[in-house]
Amino acid sequence: MSVKIAVLPRPSVQRRIFDQSHWEQLETIGTVVRNMSEDPLQPETVQSVIQGADIAITSWGCIPLTRDILDFAPHLKAVLHAAGTVKGVVTPDLWDKGILVSSGNGPLGVGVAETALGLTIASLKHMWRLTDSTRNGGWGAERQQVRELYRITVGVVGAGKAGSHYIRLLRNFEVEILIYDPILTVEQAEAMGAKKADLETVLAASDVVSIHAPSLPETYRMINRERLALMKDDAILINTARGALIDEAALVDELRKGRLLACLDVTDPEPPAPDHPLRSLPNCILTPHIAGAVNNGIKRIGQFAIDEAKRLLAGEKLEGEVKGEQMNVLA
Repeated sequence: MSVKIAVLPRPSVQRRIFDQSHWEQLETIGTVVRNMSEDPLQPETVQSVIQGADIAITSWGCIPLTRDILDFAPHLKAVLHAAGTVKGVVTPDLWDKGILVSSGNGPLGVGVAETALGLTIASLKHMWRLTDSTRNGGWGAERQQVRELYRITVGVVGAGKAGSHYIRLLRNFEVEILIYDPILTVEQAEAMGAKKADLETVLAASDVVSIHAPSLPETYRMINRERLALMKDDAILINTARGALIDEAALVDELRKGRLLACLDVTDPEPPAPDHPLRSLPNCILTPHIAGAVNNGIKRIGQFAIDEAKRLLAGEKLEGEVKGEQMNVLA
């Protein structure tokens, strides 16, 4: 019996996550039914597309899959979310019906981790400051400030998909890795090649701190004034997670002292006001939320959804599976 795959996002989102090669792969798996309406999704549209489906692919702009929608797909086996957080689409009805859920946080985390590593190397090398100096006629007068990713301590806050991949990348270098994650065990940290520590120790001991924690009520402003004060002089703070994790007013005060270098891909809110000090402080590198999948990188999550469909039909475990009991600790 042919497998029916319902692709629920609007066509503009489909074009972002899938190219022609992806559609060809999906068509070898089963019958593909696509939402062809560019209008904001309504339950009636989803019901029409998902009717009789075995697999549903969701992404940005999709609505919660409630019982009145799921009743149209009584044989639905899995919802494959070709985006990050699944909180916008999952409902208790999915868990009640035993439908598997997969998130694209893994492939998104790859791009985030790679960006964090790039910021780590560029910041240790003082590329930002040396570029400005060179542009203004200088040539290496500040080279003595350059450091390598060698025999230093890197602190990682959060061992989710992005944080874990960042650690894997760091294992190519001779560095000590400290990690703070309250749900990670000492043994799990050691298996990753890191040492588990409390947040205060990570901040105080690290030359570079990279934030990869989810944005939850418990993590709001976790990097506050007192904790920023613990950081070493000349330490580097990288945030590719969410702006709400940092007390930005406190960070501005620390940056004005010239103690730290901050690399921020995220702020709270986004974008920051045109006159926000983070835009003008020379020791703040500000990028417009580009650490995750952008342009061609977004296709990675489309491929991941296809690969998850293949794993499902082969009876294998989904790599991005999310369970109901995890929802309170996931972004």
